[in-house]
Amino acid sequence: MTKMNRISALFAQATEPVLNVYTTAGFPRFEDTMTVLNALQAGGVDIIEVGMPYSDPVADGETIQLSNQASLEQGMSVAHLFAQLKDMRKTITVPVLLMGYINPVLQYGVEAFCAKCAEVGVDGLILPDLPMVEYEASYREIFEKYGLYNILLITPQTNDERIRHIDSVSKGFIYMVSSASTTGAKTGISADQEVYFSRIAAMNLQNPRLIGFGISDHESFMKASKNASGAIIGSAFVKMIAQAKDLSAEIVDFVQAIKGKK
Repeated sequence: MTKMNRISALFAQATEPVLNVYTTAGFPRFEDTMTVLNALQAGGVDIIEVGMPYSDPVADGETIQLSNQASLEQGMSVAHLFAQLKDMRKTITVPVLLMGYINPVLQYGVEAFCAKCAEVGVDGLILPDLPMVEYEASYREIFEKYGLYNILLITPQTNDERIRHIDSVSKGFIYMVSSASTTGAKTGISADQEVYFSRIAAMNLQNPRLIGFGISDHESFMKASKNASGAIIGSAFVKMIAQAKDLSAEIVDFVQAIKGKK
C-alpha cells in the first residue's frame, strides 16, 4: 500500500466508525511522541493526527493551547518532529496526519516540508488557516507531487456551494467541525448539531466525513458517527495524557473505551 493511499484504503475497508485521535507532538514530554503514537495504534485507533506545536493555535481551546505551549517550551520544532518520526513506519501502519498552522510550514519551505512528510510516511495535512484559494493556486500541485492529502474543514456556517467545492477538491475525508467554537469548548452533541450533521449527510458528498470538536467519550463518538464515517477526539485525549501515570497503558485503555471495546 503506497503512502498516498493509506487514508483512502482505510475508508474503503472500514466496517465500523473511524476513530481519529489528535495528540500534540512532544507532549506531555518532549521524548513522548513515538510512545504516544505506538500506544494509540496498540489501542486500536484508526488515524493518528499529530499536532505541530505553534505559538498561536487559533482553532484550539485552552487544553490544546497549553499542550502546545508546554511542547514548545521543551524545545519542540518542525525539524525535531521530523527527526522523531524518522523511523515511524517501522512500527506505525495506520494513516498519520500532521495538523498545524501554515506559518511554520512556510518557514520550513512548503516543498521541503512536503518532501519530508513523504520521506517519514505522513499521509496528509490539516492546516486550518491555509485559505483554499491559496492552496489551489500555489500548493495543490506540491501536495499531490508528494502524495499528501490536504484535509479541508467545514463548519455549520459553511454554505452548500462552498461545501460542494471543498468536496470536489478533497481527498481522503472532510473534517466536519461540529460547532463554531474552539476545540474543547463544548462536550457532547446538541440537537442543533444533529440537524447540521443530517443536512450534510443529505448532500451525499463523494468524500467520507469525520466529525470533530466536542467528542469526548463512547457516547458522543457513536452519536457523531451516526451521521458520518466516524469522529475525531483531541482535547479529551490531551487532557488525559497530561495527567497519565502509566502513559502507554492509559492510552490503550482510553482508545478502547471510546470504541466501546472495554
